[in-house]
Amino acid sequence: MKALTTPISEEAALSLQMGDMVLISGKIYCGRDAVLPKICAMIEDNTISHSGIDLSGSVIFHTAVSAAGVGPTSSNKLEIESSFPTLSKAGVKLHLGKGAIGADTVKSLEAFNSVYAVIPPVTALLGKNTRTQRLVAFPELGMEALYELDVVDFPAIIAAAHNKSIY
Repeated sequence: MKALTTPISEEAALSLQMGDMVLISGKIYCGRDAVLPKICAMIEDNTISHSGIDLSGSVIFHTAVSAAGVGPTSSNKLEIESSFPTLSKAGVKLHLGKGAIGADTVKSLEAFNSVYAVIPPVTALLGKNTRTQRLVAFPELGMEALYELDVVDFPAIIAAAHNKSIY
Protein backbone atom coordinates (compact mmCIF):
# COMPACT_ATOMS: atom_id res chain seq x y z
CA MET A 1 0.00 0.00 0.00
CA LYS A 2 1.25 3.45 -0.91
CA ALA A 3 0.07 6.40 1.16
CA LEU A 4 -0.82 9.54 -0.80
CA THR A 5 -1.57 12.88 0.80
CA THR A 6 -3.00 15.81 -1.11
CA PRO A 7 -1.75 17.89 -2.72
CA ILE A 8 0.03 15.14 -4.67
CA SER A 9 3.49 16.18 -5.85
CA GLU A 10 4.83 15.66 -9.37
CA GLU A 11 7.31 13.13 -7.93
CA ALA A 12 4.60 11.15 -6.13
CA ALA A 13 2.46 11.02 -9.30
CA LEU A 14 5.48 9.91 -11.32
CA SER A 15 6.17 7.08 -8.85
CA LEU A 16 2.69 5.55 -9.21
CA GLN A 17 2.44 2.44 -11.34
CA MET A 18 -0.52 0.56 -12.78
CA GLY A 19 -1.75 -1.93 -10.18
CA ASP A 20 -0.43 0.01 -7.16
CA MET A 21 -2.80 -0.03 -4.20
CA VAL A 22 -3.06 3.41 -2.59
CA LEU A 23 -4.63 5.06 0.43
CA ILE A 24 -5.55 8.70 -0.23
CA SER A 25 -5.73 11.24 2.59
CA GLY A 26 -6.36 14.98 2.57
CA LYS A 27 -8.69 17.21 0.61
CA ILE A 28 -10.27 15.83 -2.57
CA TYR A 29 -12.83 17.34 -4.93
CA CYS A 30 -16.00 15.47 -5.89
CA GLY A 31 -17.63 16.02 -9.26
CA ARG A 32 -19.31 14.15 -12.05
CA ASP A 33 -21.07 14.73 -15.37
CA ALA A 34 -23.08 17.83 -14.33
CA VAL A 35 -20.23 19.85 -12.81
CA LEU A 36 -16.98 18.78 -14.51
CA PRO A 37 -17.81 20.53 -17.83
CA LYS A 38 -18.44 23.73 -15.80
CA ILE A 39 -15.05 23.41 -14.09
CA CYS A 40 -13.38 22.84 -17.48
CA ALA A 41 -15.09 25.98 -18.86
CA MET A 42 -13.73 27.97 -15.88
CA ILE A 43 -10.23 26.64 -16.63
CA GLU A 44 -10.51 27.48 -20.32
CA ASP A 45 -11.77 31.04 -19.73
CA ASN A 46 -9.23 31.66 -16.92
CA THR A 47 -11.85 32.29 -14.20
CA ILE A 48 -10.92 29.28 -12.06
CA SER A 49 -8.39 31.33 -10.07
CA HIS A 50 -11.22 33.64 -8.91
CA SER A 51 -13.26 30.73 -7.55
CA GLY A 52 -11.07 29.54 -4.70
CA ILE A 53 -10.71 26.15 -6.43
CA ASP A 54 -7.06 25.01 -6.42
CA LEU A 55 -6.49 22.03 -8.69
CA SER A 56 -2.71 21.89 -8.26
CA GLY A 57 -1.85 18.40 -7.02
CA SER A 58 -5.52 17.62 -6.50
CA VAL A 59 -7.72 14.55 -6.69
CA ILE A 60 -11.08 14.55 -8.52
CA PHE A 61 -13.45 11.81 -7.32
CA HIS A 62 -16.19 11.02 -9.86
CA THR A 63 -19.14 10.99 -7.47
CA ALA A 64 -22.09 12.95 -6.18
CA VAL A 65 -22.40 13.83 -2.50
CA SER A 66 -25.69 12.97 -0.82
CA ALA A 67 -27.08 11.98 2.55
CA ALA A 68 -26.58 8.36 1.46
CA GLY A 69 -22.82 8.95 1.19
CA VAL A 70 -20.39 8.85 -1.72
CA GLY A 71 -19.67 6.08 -4.20
CA PRO A 72 -17.96 6.15 -7.58
CA THR A 73 -19.79 6.75 -10.83
CA SER A 74 -18.61 5.49 -14.22
CA SER A 75 -15.63 7.54 -15.36
CA ASN A 76 -16.19 6.75 -19.03
CA LYS A 77 -19.31 8.92 -19.30
CA LEU A 78 -18.66 11.45 -22.08
CA GLU A 79 -18.83 14.53 -19.82
CA ILE A 80 -16.46 12.98 -17.30
CA GLU A 81 -13.91 11.30 -19.55
CA SER A 82 -13.66 14.34 -21.83
CA SER A 83 -12.69 16.44 -18.78
CA PHE A 84 -9.53 14.41 -18.06
CA PRO A 85 -7.13 16.34 -20.36
CA THR A 86 -8.26 19.82 -19.26
CA LEU A 87 -8.31 18.94 -15.57
CA SER A 88 -4.93 17.17 -15.77
CA LYS A 89 -3.35 20.14 -17.52
CA ALA A 90 -4.77 22.37 -14.75
CA GLY A 91 -2.99 20.29 -12.09
CA VAL A 92 -5.21 17.33 -11.18
CA LYS A 93 -2.85 14.44 -10.39
CA LEU A 94 -5.37 11.68 -9.69
CA HIS A 95 -8.78 11.02 -11.25
CA LEU A 96 -10.78 8.60 -9.09
CA GLY A 97 -13.82 6.65 -10.29
CA LYS A 98 -14.80 3.31 -11.75
CA GLY A 99 -14.74 1.55 -15.10
CA ALA A 100 -12.56 1.47 -18.18
CA ILE A 101 -11.31 4.66 -19.82
CA GLY A 102 -10.25 4.96 -23.46
CA ALA A 103 -6.74 4.74 -24.89
CA ASP A 104 -6.74 8.45 -25.83
CA THR A 105 -7.60 9.34 -22.23
CA VAL A 106 -4.75 7.16 -20.95
CA LYS A 107 -2.38 9.05 -23.29
CA SER A 108 -3.67 12.41 -22.08
CA LEU A 109 -2.91 11.39 -18.50
CA GLU A 110 0.70 10.66 -19.45
CA ALA A 111 1.05 14.06 -21.12
CA PHE A 112 0.35 15.82 -17.80
CA ASN A 113 1.83 13.29 -15.30
CA SER A 114 -1.62 12.35 -14.01
CA VAL A 115 -3.07 8.93 -13.18
CA TYR A 116 -6.47 7.26 -12.96
CA ALA A 117 -7.47 5.06 -10.03
CA VAL A 118 -10.52 2.93 -9.43
CA ILE A 119 -12.31 2.66 -6.14
CA PRO A 120 -14.73 -0.07 -5.14
CA PRO A 121 -18.39 0.96 -4.74
CA VAL A 122 -18.34 0.70 -0.95
CA THR A 123 -20.32 3.70 0.27
CA ALA A 124 -20.35 2.59 3.93
CA LEU A 125 -16.56 2.26 4.08
CA LEU A 126 -15.99 5.59 2.37
CA GLY A 127 -18.33 7.32 4.80
CA LYS A 128 -16.19 6.15 7.70
CA ASN A 129 -13.12 7.55 5.92
CA THR A 130 -14.62 11.01 5.33
CA ARG A 131 -13.84 13.59 8.02
CA THR A 132 -15.66 16.61 6.55
CA GLN A 133 -17.50 17.70 3.43
CA ARG A 134 -17.92 21.25 2.09
CA LEU A 135 -19.89 22.64 -0.85
CA VAL A 136 -17.40 24.49 -3.06
CA ALA A 137 -19.26 25.59 -6.20
CA PHE A 138 -22.50 25.28 -8.20
CA PRO A 139 -25.00 24.69 -5.35
CA GLU A 140 -27.84 24.74 -7.91
CA LEU A 141 -26.67 21.26 -9.02
CA GLY A 142 -27.63 19.77 -5.65
CA MET A 143 -25.77 16.55 -4.91
CA GLU A 144 -23.91 16.92 -8.24
CA ALA A 145 -22.36 20.27 -7.22
CA LEU A 146 -18.61 20.48 -6.67
CA TYR A 147 -17.77 19.34 -3.15
CA GLU A 148 -14.53 19.08 -1.22
CA LEU A 149 -14.06 16.17 1.15
CA ASP A 150 -11.40 15.78 3.80
CA VAL A 151 -10.65 12.06 3.78
CA VAL A 152 -8.35 9.60 5.47
CA ASP A 153 -7.16 6.36 3.89
CA PHE A 154 -9.53 6.25 0.90
CA PRO A 155 -8.61 2.94 -0.76
CA ALA A 156 -7.99 2.81 -4.51
CA ILE A 157 -6.05 0.92 -7.18
CA ILE A 158 -4.09 2.74 -9.89
CA ALA A 159 -5.81 1.66 -13.13
CA ALA A 160 -3.94 3.83 -15.65
CA ALA A 161 -0.50 5.39 -15.35
CA HIS A 162 2.32 6.26 -17.70
CA ASN A 163 0.57 5.09 -20.86
CA LYS A 164 -0.47 1.74 -19.39
CA SER A 165 -3.96 0.64 -18.37
CA ILE A 166 -5.38 -2.44 -16.66
CA TYR A 167 -8.21 -2.36 -19.21
